[in-house]
Amino acid sequence: MRPQSVSNVQEQDEQFMRVALTEAKLALAEGEFPVGCVLVQDGQIIAQGHRRNSSSASCNEIDHAEILTLRSLLAAQPSLDCCQITVYSTLEPCLMCYSTLLLSGIRRFVWAYEDIMGGGTALPLAKLTPLYQDMQVELVPSILRRESLELFVQFFQTHSYWQDSLLATYTCAKSQQTDRQNR
Repeated sequence: MRPQSVSNVQEQDEQFMRVALTEAKLALAEGEFPVGCVLVQDGQIIAQGHRRNSSSASCNEIDHAEILTLRSLLAAQPSLDCCQITVYSTLEPCLMCYSTLLLSGIRRFVWAYEDIMGGGTALPLAKLTPLYQDMQVELVPSILRRESLELFVQFFQTHSYWQDSLLATYTCAKSQQTDRQNR
């Protein structure tokens, strides 16, 4: 199999991130934190989903887009080998999601917007226990970042979830910087 060119890989990453952004828009329309996730294997979407229960009566910190999407995939295909899956997420996976995806065999992570408050991808795997030390991962940040940033700005303007957090403050500041640059 021929390796794909950098341009083709970036185009493919943008294509799948657009699907994740569609999922994030669905979450936002439902009043949820706007995180969408797509799992891709061999150039095909095999699962997709978005954040749930971030603002409902059953509010919790378990129903993240990545966890729900992975659960639905594994429920449908319990014996699937996840080592060739790429995860596309509109927000950098948190530590819980990142480690869950790693332990499931996923090694390629693509995200749109950085989670400066809880992003897990800076976890120094080589310094952890043997389970993690030899994991070789590919991290691809900032794919369609602006589009994801806009969704988070919309969310923080109208919802109370994480309203006073570092992520909300950072997001609003980044939005203002972008506005000034575009003038």
